[in-house]
Order: sequence, then structure tokens, then C-alpha cells
Amino acid sequence: MNRIILGMSGGVDSAVAASELIRQGYEVEAVFMKNWEDDSRFCTSEKDYKDALQVCDTLDIALHSVNFSKEYWERVFKHFLNEYKNGRTPNPDILCNTEIKFKEFLNYAFDLGAKKIATGHYARLRNYNCDFQLLKGLDESKDQSYFLYGLDQKQISNTIFPIGNLLKTDLRKKAKDLGFTNFNKKDSVGICFIGERNIKEFLKQYIPENPGHIITSKGEKIGQHEGLMYYTLGQRKGLGIGGGHSKSNGAWYVIDKDLINNELVVAQGHSNAALYHKFLKASGLHWISGKPPNKEFIMAKIRYRSKDAPCQIKNFDESTISVEFQESCYGIAPGQSIVFYDDEVCLGGAIIESYSN
Repeated sequence: MNRIILGMSGGVDSAVAASELIRQGYEVEAVFMKNWEDDSRFCTSEKDYKDALQVCDTLDIALHSVNFSKEYWERVFKHFLNEYKNGRTPNPDILCNTEIKFKEFLNYAFDLGAKKIATGHYARLRNYNCDFQLLKGLDESKDQSYFLYGLDQKQISNTIFPIGNLLKTDLRKKAKDLGFTNFNKKDSVGICFIGERNIKEFLKQYIPENPGHIITSKGEKIGQHEGLMYYTLGQRKGLGIGGGHSKSNGAWYVIDKDLINNELVVAQGHSNAALYHKFLKASGLHWISGKPPNKEFIMAKIRYRSKDAPCQIKNFDESTISVEFQESCYGIAPGQSIVFYDDEVCLGGAIIESYSN
């Protein structure tokens, strides 16, 4: 039999993914991963497990449970904290995919006798010229290929994404028709496996406050920040400063972090030129196919929700690149990932290190 082990989160996406695999004739078992030890106010693993169990009981499939908390702490969360300590804005979901879901879980599933694994990600796969390509999910508003750019040929060739061709609205209807109690469950947001939190209050548990001045681009002191790690470039909300510091009443945005002087630099207006940059450098370059694209211009996202922007890779070596965009991009933030696309094909990506005009 074609035995597939599915990562079952307790959410509606993985629930319908299981039903789709069964419909396609696979022998399916599920694994519930607990990867964070914490109180249940934010990390809803107990409720999620009950939802996963209800789905598996309805579908009459086995549900295994495994705890990767130690691996998550060592390989994902420590990196997450170190990035924030250094004034950067990390994306732990990407590292969680490469280190936990498609490494630890993949190996665990093979130990259970799986032929392949499956997840509820909104993405698709295609075998093209003996390479496996990662494609955007059909539902553009839910596409998760951005978070999967760090996967390699071995990982994606051993993976199935059963819901990549579905729209979220259709998926919820399928879940309701199948009798899943989680059919209208809120989509998970926040930090991978940790949950939705006030990021500043969460970080304060691990990184001591380090207050300093908020200054304008002209050097005028207009407020106090609690620590540079609590802010990201392009941020508007939560700065604690209103209008009245200049002739303009425009909203204030973070445009820079002066790590040496511990100063948060702000400017007014979403269209302020200091928020837009045309060049960036990035490290940790990874191509899903194992080789760079043979095209002069490709598209790129600098954040998950940013629009695809045309760009050109000016030069690169085995791990670093310089990128030039056709038009300046808003809020480029070191620590975030730049992910490259050729139409619907996710090519790979890298970690943003710096930006310039």
C-alpha cells in the first residue's frame, strides 16, 4: 500500500488534507506534533489535539503523537531569539519547516513505515525535467510557498500537499460536509507552534528591556523605546508617539535602528523615501532545484504578504547575493527572507542582510 503519514495540526487544513488522501486511495495515518512547552493561554496544543482526534476518529485513521520541543528550542527558537537580540526581524516559520516539519517529522514518519509525508500547506508540486518544482497554492490569498523555499529535492520529492489545488472557502465546506467540528476554526496565526501573542510582551520573557531614545531622521529626540528588538522596519503601530512633533500630522514609521547608540529612527508618512529601497544583500542562498535560474529577471517577495516584485540578481556566490529591484520596495527588513519566483514556481530564497538605495 501507498502509506502516507500526515502532519495533523488540529486545524481544518490538515483535516481536509487527510480526507483528500483517503479519497485518492492512500493508506493514511496522522501524527500530532507538540513542539512547544507552555501554558495553554496561547499555545492551544490540548485543544488542537482534541480536534485532531475528532477528525481521525471520523475518518477512522490512527493518530500518533510526538514531542519535538527540544529540537524546536535548539534549532528554531534559539535562532529566533538571537536574531531579535541583534535587532533583526526573523521568520521562525521558515526555519520550523526546514528543521522540524520536513526533517524531524519526515524522519519520524519514515520510521513508522511511510512512503511519503503530507501536510496541510497551501502549495503544489510538479515533476519537471526530472526536478521537483514547488508551486504556489491555487488560492493566492492562502499560498504558503514563501515559507517552504528552504526545502530541497529530497524533502519535496517525499512530500504531498493534498489541498494545494483547493480554495479555502471550498475546503471549509468540505470539512463541514465531512462532519469535522473544526470546519470553522480560526486560521492559526502568530509564531510557528507558539501561537498568537503580543510579540513585544512575549520577547520580554527572554530578552531584557533596553530603553533608548526615539529620534527623527534629523536627530530630534521625540520619545522613548523599550528596546530595539521590539520593533521592525516599516512599523507604524505601537511606537508610543503621536503627531505634534512636526508641522505634519502624518503617522510615524520606523526607518532605521541605530544599534551602536541604541536609538530608534522614525520618519513621517508612508510614502517617505526612507522607507523604500531598491537594493539588498542577502545570505544563506538556497535554490530548491539545487541551481540558480537561467533568467535575467525574476520575481521576488521580501515578506510573506508583500506583492511579487520584478528584480535582477546582480551577483552571487555559493551563499550570498545582491539584488536590484526595478522599483524601490517598502520596508525591507534584515532577518526576513527574500523568496524568488518564476511565475507560479517558487525558486528559492535567502535571508536579507542589508538594504540600500
